[in-house]
Amino acid sequence: MRTDTDTTTGMLLYAYAVARDADLPAAGLTAVAEVEGVTGRPVRAVRERGLMALVEAVPATEFDEAPLREHLEDLAWLERVARGHQRVVDAATALACVLPLRLATVYRDEAGVRRMLTAGHEELTTTLGRLDGRDEWAVKVWVPPRPGPEPDPAAGDRSGRAYLARRGAEARAREEARRHADETADSVHSTLLALAEEARLHPTRDTRLSGRPGRNVLNAAYLVRRERSDRFRSAVGTLADRPDGPLVELSGPWAPYSFVTRGTP
Repeated sequence: MRTDTDTTTGMLLYAYAVARDADLPAAGLTAVAEVEGVTGRPVRAVRERGLMALVEAVPATEFDEAPLREHLEDLAWLERVARGHQRVVDAATALACVLPLRLATVYRDEAGVRRMLTAGHEELTTTLGRLDGRDEWAVKVWVPPRPGPEPDPAAGDRSGRAYLARRGAEARAREEARRHADETADSVHSTLLALAEEARLHPTRDTRLSGRPGRNVLNAAYLVRRERSDRFRSAVGTLADRPDGPLVELSGPWAPYSFVTRGTP
């Protein structure tokens, strides 16, 4: 989140994304403007040096720095804004290569937006070229729970030797489960990375919050050329169809949120 705010006019500019001016002509901009954003006001373009930022006028009483901090603690408000943000970015992505900005990126006025476009012109232009014709696909992999060690016929034995044997078997089972999970994640990631240009590994999901059995071993985003999308989806399907294999979830295509800045696979 970046804010550059002043309440003298009562309105600020919420910025959604950056695109090359030539990539989103008037007809495309009109289509994006018809999409309901974070407050329902029309989305328009602020242009500078061959780039454009898609912005919407928003009230300072809601998006200035102090009220914004409070609203970010309100899950209902945050969900509404996130959905509006996503709708605009998705509509623009369907028409042109865009760089989505972070949720709740707000500027005081057009001059602030133009300063952003000018200061970041080289990096923004380079990144747009790197991402043009490519989409982000999200993949999550879940490994089902593995059975524990076989019951020991001597389980009723209360001797120290039996206790240590049981603890050793449990430790070996946990280590085997970790090894299997790591190998599964590495195998899936290697297969999909071969069809992608870049990848980002995100933190895995907490099993307690996911609602799914087993362990989330891979939570990754892949940058894929559009002409390779069918091959990528097919590869994910093959991985998901393996007998006794992991659960593989695919979603996309998305705007390349994870690839606006460079990183390592």
